[in-house]
Amino acid sequence: MTPQEILEQFGPRESMEYDVVIVGAGPGGLATAIRLKQLAEKAGKEISVCVLEKGSEPGAHILSGAVMDPKAITELFPNWKELGAPLNQPVTSDEVWFLTNETGGFKTPNALIPNNFHNEGAYVISLGNVVRWLAQQAENLGVEIFPGFAAAEVLYNDDGSVKGVATGNLGINKQGEPTENFQLGMELLAKYTVFAEGARGHLGKRLIEKFKLADGKAPQSFGIGIKELWEIDPAKAKPGLVVHTAGWPMDKDTFGGGFLYHLEDNKITLGFVVGLDYQNPWLSPFEEMQRWKLHPTIKQYLEGGKRLSYGARAINNGMIPSLPKTVFPGGALIGCDAGFLNASRIKGSHAAIKTGMLCAEAAFEAVTAGRQFDELSAYPAAFEKSWLHDELEAAGNFKPWFKKGMYVGMLMTGIEHWLLPRLGFKSPPWKIKNPVTDHGRLKPAAECAKIDYPKPDGKFTFDRLSSVFVSNTNHEEQQPAHLTLKDASVPVNINLAKYAGPESRYCPAGVYEFVKNDDNTDRLQINAQNCVHCKTCDIKDPTQNIVWVTPEGGGGPNYSGM
Repeated sequence: MTPQEILEQFGPRESMEYDVVIVGAGPGGLATAIRLKQLAEKAGKEISVCVLEKGSEPGAHILSGAVMDPKAITELFPNWKELGAPLNQPVTSDEVWFLTNETGGFKTPNALIPNNFHNEGAYVISLGNVVRWLAQQAENLGVEIFPGFAAAEVLYNDDGSVKGVATGNLGINKQGEPTENFQLGMELLAKYTVFAEGARGHLGKRLIEKFKLADGKAPQSFGIGIKELWEIDPAKAKPGLVVHTAGWPMDKDTFGGGFLYHLEDNKITLGFVVGLDYQNPWLSPFEEMQRWKLHPTIKQYLEGGKRLSYGARAINNGMIPSLPKTVFPGGALIGCDAGFLNASRIKGSHAAIKTGMLCAEAAFEAVTAGRQFDELSAYPAAFEKSWLHDELEAAGNFKPWFKKGMYVGMLMTGIEHWLLPRLGFKSPPWKIKNPVTDHGRLKPAAECAKIDYPKPDGKFTFDRLSSVFVSNTNHEEQQPAHLTLKDASVPVNINLAKYAGPESRYCPAGVYEFVKNDDNTDRLQINAQNCVHCKTCDIKDPTQNIVWVTPEGGGGPNYSGM
C-alpha cells in the first residue's frame, strides 16, 4: 500500500496544535524552544512549544567533533556553569600539523597558526551530552519533547503555507503493508514550524526545492566527518589539547583533514573530514580515516588505548555564498538544516544555537502579535546584524579556495585568516563561490587511479561492520528500507559501469554492496539496518538516484559520549 492508500483506509490522523513545532532536538532546535519559553516567562505570557526528535532520545543521533565556542550558549544561559552544563574541559593549547606522507610532517609555529584554528576560550565537549543537558533545561521550562518520533511529511495550508508536520506511520512491513503493530502517524500543527534537522535535512531539502530558497545561490557543499571516541593510556592524556592536521592521506586535489581533541577522563575524540566534492570514485572516506590513524602524530596517542564508539555525519561547507533563504510562509530553517556551520573553524553548534535564538525571537513576536503562517522576516534581518553573520562573512571563501587545490586553499587560508586580520580587515575584500555540486565533481573510474587500502588490524584500524556495532545502530528489520532508489536500474547500469560503484565506498557503514545474482549479473544490495543517518549517499550519489527518507522513529545510531 502507498502512504496515501494507508491514510485513506486508516485515517484521518489525530492532530495536536501548538504555537511552534520544532523538528529536531539538536542544539539549534532546543535553543529555539528554550528561547521561546524564556521570552514567554519574561513577558508573563503563555506559548506552547513541541520538539520532535527522530532519535531514541535527545543526543542519540548527535555527532560532532567537538570544540565548542561558548559564545551562543552563554547568551542563552549566562549561568550555564552554575546550571551544570557539561562544558568541562577548556582548550589548553592548539597544534596544527601538515602531514607530508605516511610518517612525515611538520607542526605550524604557534605564531603562524591562522585565526580560525585558535581555540582560546573554547571547550572540548561531547555535543551529545550537551544536547541531553539542553533537553533537560527545555523540559524544565515546559517544552514538550517527543523522542522516537520522526517527522516524515510537511503539511500545507490551502494557500501553500506550512501548517505543521506529520510523523511517520509505525508497524509497516517491507512490502509496505500494515502489520498487527500498525500505528498511524500523527499531525503536529503550528502557527510556525521550525526545521532543525542538521545537514541535508530530509524535510529541509524538500522545502528548499518547493519554495526555491536556494535560487541564485552557489550550490551547497558538504564534507563527511568520520569520528571515533577512545579511552587512552593516562600517561598520554593531555586534557584540553586540540590537534588539527592537513595533507596526507589526501592528495593535492582533495579537501580533507583530521582532528584529535583531548577530553577529560583520559578520553580523546578523533576523526577525519573528507570534502564530498572529491573526484576519484575509488576513494573511501572511511578507509582514509583508518589509515590516517596510523600516522605517528596520531598513533602515539592510541597505543595502549581502546576504541569506545564510532559514528559519521555529513557537515555543511558552503556557508554564506550557499546559504538559502531561511524563511518561507509558516516556517524557517535554522542551524545546519540551512547551512550555518563555519567550515573554516569546523564549528557549527554555536551557530545552531544562535540561529535558533534569533528565530525564536522572531516567532515569539509574531505569535504574541496574533500572526500565523507568514514569513518570519525579522529572523534573517536579525541574522544580518549579528556577530554570527560577521563571523561567517569572514570565512565564506574557505571551502571554494580548496576547490582550486590543497596548496591554493592552504595559502589563501593563511592570507585570509592570518594576514588580513593583522592588516585590519574584518573579512576578505574579495568573494568567490563554489561553482558546482559535490556529486557533479565525480570522475569516471577509468580516468582515476585505483586506491588500495591496507586491511584493518583490529587494534588501531577497523572494518565498517565492527564500527557500526560500536555506534549502537539499530533499525526494525521488517520496515521498508529508508534508502530508496528513483530507478532501480541506475546503480548497475550507470554507477557501477561508469564509476565502479562508488556507493560501496563512500558509505561509512557498509549499507551499499554490489553482489552477484545466480546468473552472474550484478545487483545493488541495500543493508539499510546499518545506516548511521550520515546523509552521504543522498549528497554524493553521482546520478542523485538515492533518496534518504525517514525510517521509523527511534531507529538509527544510539551514540554515547559522542
